[in-house]
Amino acid sequence: MANINQALVFSVRPSERPVGVNLGTLLRRIRKEKKLTLKAVAEKAGVSEGFLSQVENSVKSPSLASLKNISAALGLDTGELLNQLKNSEGLFLIQKSEWDEVDLPHTGFATRRFCPPDERTAIDSALLFIEPGKAIPVRKGLKNVQEVLCLLQGSLELVHGEKVIRMVPGDAAHFWSDPERQLVSNPGEELAVVLWVGTM
Repeated sequence: MANINQALVFSVRPSERPVGVNLGTLLRRIRKEKKLTLKAVAEKAGVSEGFLSQVENSVKSPSLASLKNISAALGLDTGELLNQLKNSEGLFLIQKSEWDEVDLPHTGFATRRFCPPDERTAIDSALLFIEPGKAIPVRKGLKNVQEVLCLLQGSLELVHGEKVIRMVPGDAAHFWSDPERQLVSNPGEELAVVLWVGTM
């Protein structure tokens, strides 16, 4: 998979902070940026570690008093925290350094996933790298799931039921997943780079 870095020819704009759509995500990101443990912030805020974990995972909502204490434990004013939340507008910036990298050299397949695991609730996306003559492992056990493939480099063949579609760079395919009768492979002689988006 040495060609992957060569295939990543685009740039990612830097940002001060990837921002999220909910309070829990924002609190967790700030805590991790400051390299603070859940336990340390919880102790300083006067709340239990379990409660803070539930707040970060959007299971529970803190009272205003608890939010004020958590903000202070993170070194923030509550107003500043709420402004960051207000200004996030549902936007996530995942910097290239934060992508999940999964290389499966024995299969000739690698992926760079954009969405952090805790944000993969309705949709997921990734760059897929498929070596010549290799195929994407099928996501098994899925029902009522949609996928989009956009070929950025190389060539791609999508077998979906009885249909066989050959794709060239710039082509995109949108389809309902059919794990039992579906195969995505690279019939070409160069690395295929594919933007993939799928519902969960």
